Amino acid sequence: MIERATSGATVGDTFESAFEILKVAGNRDEYIYRAAISHKILMGTHSLQSASMLNEFRAGSCKADLVILNGTATVYEIKSERDSLARLANQVENYKRVFAKVNVIASEGHVDGVLATVPGDVGVLCLSRRYRISTVRHAVDCPERICPVTVFESLRSAEAVAILKALSVAVPQVPNTQRHTALRELFADLDPVALHVEMVRTLKRTRNLAPLGELVDRLPGSLQAAALSIPVRRADHDRIVEAVETPLSAAMAWS
Repeated sequence: MIERATSGATVGDTFESAFEILKVAGNRDEYIYRAAISHKILMGTHSLQSASMLNEFRAGSCKADLVILNGTATVYEIKSERDSLARLANQVENYKRVFAKVNVIASEGHVDGVLATVPGDVGVLCLSRRYRISTVRHAVDCPERICPVTVFESLRSAEAVAILKALSVAVPQVPNTQRHTALRELFADLDPVALHVEMVRTLKRTRNLAPLGELVDRLPGSLQAAALSIPVRRADHDRIVEAVETPLSAAMAWS
């Protein structure tokens, strides 16, 4: 890749060239699917001002690949060409306990297998050879099926407290050693639908991506999904952009 770079190419140009190679069906790994969802759904259908995205979010005994929070919480389980469907049924059942909408996004070769594996209320999306997302089956929005205790185990303590207060539930003042148990017991009594609404509202605030909007706009498309997935301090934004815009010949001298 470096040897084939044109004269005057920047670090960002090289990432773009590599991304084009990795986008080819058969080469695609999970990052390509994350990038497609980020570009075409998060920033295409929604925006960083109105929606937020969670990466590797705990849901029961699994970790959700990617979750988009807008009016509801929608999880996307990625099954790239390199993935097996062996764990998919269990993953989907765990996701239903936390998120109102569950989608599986897969390669063309996996679509039939996904349809045969997951229930009819699970959405199925396909990332085509042309890097387009098509809907094979729409997901059913069903917040009433979530499990409040499983949701609690997915949250940070401060987020759990904020949700309880928003639902007018008094939070007991107990020693830190008893706090987890006390909060868990309160969540167990919550109405799933009301909880889901407040979970979405709270996580959109605590996991807000809007501050990354300017950085994302200044980066090449191949790096935007990475910028949305990896915590980056505001003080480092300019340095990242400067590094990406550095001529590759100069970057090769970095130690």
